[in-house]
Amino acid sequence: MSVIRRNNVTITGAGSKPMVFAHGFGCDQNMWRLVAPAFESDYRIVLFDHVGSGQSDLTAYSPTKYASLNGYAEDVIEICRELDLTGIVFVGHSVSAMVGALAAIEAPGLFDRLVMVGPSPCYINDGEYQGGFSRADIEQLLDFMDSNYLGWASALAPQIMGNPDRPELGAELTNSFCRTDPEIAKQFARVTFLSDSRRDLERLSTKSLIIQCSADAIAPVSVGEYVHRQLPGSTLAVLNATGHCPNLSAPQDTVEAIRRFLQE
Repeated sequence: MSVIRRNNVTITGAGSKPMVFAHGFGCDQNMWRLVAPAFESDYRIVLFDHVGSGQSDLTAYSPTKYASLNGYAEDVIEICRELDLTGIVFVGHSVSAMVGALAAIEAPGLFDRLVMVGPSPCYINDGEYQGGFSRADIEQLLDFMDSNYLGWASALAPQIMGNPDRPELGAELTNSFCRTDPEIAKQFARVTFLSDSRRDLERLSTKSLIIQCSADAIAPVSVGEYVHRQLPGSTLAVLNATGHCPNLSAPQDTVEAIRRFLQE
């Protein structure tokens, strides 16, 4: 199967330097529609859907391969090599921030810079590390998803999005969750929320930007600060924005933060 078809890869842009955008849990490449076009004049824009999401080939989904984030990182590397990309600027939202980190650790020669939007190497509190949730919180969230996926999507998506004064944003994320195959989404959620990539950060040498919203129910500021501390030479940009999806709720601020980083 062609990796281009498998991951529904689309390419735009007039530039030669590649910029790869990766979406978060329950989403697809359309979530970058307010950010990616801002870079089309200077970059070769590569968008894709993780297997099991969007218009990817669902028959390619393997519960074994995607039992960890490494399976998704392998796909990122395969896409980049298939397109013969080097010097890549990788922009990953939420769980894809860590997917990009794992890909850059495995194939550092492919990546020039890494932009991590709302990253979390571990969602569960552990001693002094505050990931934002207790183990019981996460188990309750996953149990709710297992018993009533559509109800979970309707209840959680607006909380994840934040911005209650803009209900259309929460509705968009809810609809995106509901379009995802429930069984695949349930496994992806477990992999996402139960993963612990804190030790992996020690092996990441790619120059990185951490974009953090000032109020985020999924990845609090303390997590962004933790990632920043673990990555010497990294840049932390805290946006005056709420929610976990600034690519939709604060796209211009997100674009400006990325541009400043790329111009350094």
